[in-house]
Amino acid sequence: MEFKDYYKILGLSEQADTSAIKAAYRKLARKYHPDVSKEKDAEQHFKEVNEAYTVLKDGEKRAEYDLLRQQATHQAEGGFRASSDWQNASSDHAGFEQEAGGDFSDFFDSIFGAQARGSTHYSNSRRSVNQRGRDIHHKIALFLEEAFEGCQRQLSLRVSEPDANGVLRPRDKTLKVKIPAGVMQGQHIRLAGQGEAGIGEGKAGDLLLEIEFAPHPYFAVDGRNILLTLPVSCWEAALGSSVEVPTLNGKVKLKVPKGANSGNKLRIKGKGLAGKEGGQTGDQIVTLQVSLPSSHSSEAEALYLKLSECEADFNPRHVFER
Repeated sequence: MEFKDYYKILGLSEQADTSAIKAAYRKLARKYHPDVSKEKDAEQHFKEVNEAYTVLKDGEKRAEYDLLRQQATHQAEGGFRASSDWQNASSDHAGFEQEAGGDFSDFFDSIFGAQARGSTHYSNSRRSVNQRGRDIHHKIALFLEEAFEGCQRQLSLRVSEPDANGVLRPRDKTLKVKIPAGVMQGQHIRLAGQGEAGIGEGKAGDLLLEIEFAPHPYFAVDGRNILLTLPVSCWEAALGSSVEVPTLNGKVKLKVPKGANSGNKLRIKGKGLAGKEGGQTGDQIVTLQVSLPSSHSSEAEALYLKLSECEADFNPRHVFER
């Protein structure tokens, strides 16, 4: 089914007030009236203009349409379907006062019901619009230290709420959000009722925060494990040593085993991200990287020469020999 953009049909913005809607309708109705118009497809245009005006001039109908316009899922073939929780206010047809006239599209009927054709007002017994507010999706970037310890953030959002006439208007909203320790990349935190306001007695939507990790200068993440590449000197690797290692909550001592090589991995238990609801906490995985000075003193070069003589049988490239 074709989606009807009533604002586009009347050449209006979503913020147009009642007087602008009325002025646009009068101008286009004169232009396309079948009795006087010379325009191509004037009758069809006139019907579309009349339908658009019927919806946008009425506060409740306009509120329903604005919600559907936001929530409709547009298909590749140009059709649409409303979201699963859509409930149009006109589904109780008995509340409408029937009037003559009205030649509206199937799209109009799908929103307001066939008995709304030609109706210019609702009876007092008509059921009011009750529609749940739209969920808001928002990404929040955290430093790894914040994800490790938990934090509190202040967010500024722009939401839409209906005014006294049922027209959706943007409003700035500020929230203080508590982020629990151990959140993970891509995790969603749901804040119930902090989305856009509902219509009538409809509940407010939710705010869905998606966690993103800001790049860290030396840490990386693998699930709940924290990854670190640790440079060590050749003598620390050869002789074994105890070195200071940074973690997300301070430095700890790590024992480098004697004869360590680049690529060897060491584990620091419990220094990863906390497990959800008492689950297992991750570890910090340290990958060793043996590093050499960029230049040597003559004494150091003499020692390297002596070392090469002492270890003459060692060939680090033996894997290439057959």
